[in-house]
Amino acid sequence: MSETNNLMETLGIEFKDVSKGRVEAVMPVTKRICQPFGILHGGATIALAESVAGEGSLFLCNSEEKPAGIQVSCNHVSAAKEGDTVHAIGTIVHLGRTTHLWNIDITTSDGKLISSARILNTILKPR
Repeated sequence: MSETNNLMETLGIEFKDVSKGRVEAVMPVTKRICQPFGILHGGATIALAESVAGEGSLFLCNSEEKPAGIQVSCNHVSAAKEGDTVHAIGTIVHLGRTTHLWNIDITTSDGKLISSARILNTILKPR
């Protein structure tokens, strides 16, 4: 995304690769996005997952369509600590005309799974 002053910039999310049906992104685990005891906040993790799915759907849409998240399901299975960088890989599960379903796995820098999310985007058409 080329815009600034948005949530992705605030969280430090950097998109490494965006292609048809696949998105890779990283996010540094800074004090600002951790719980008071030094582990990544689950809300920041979900924001990363939804950002990855949104960017992937945006890539698949035509110039007049816009994706919007309508359902998020996320399981946190482990923790990332302050100072680490988490990696998100999103893959499309369903590519429909009006909905896109994404799976996003988020891992620590050493490859340990911390969260797995499913994001459903609706594709808004021009009126």
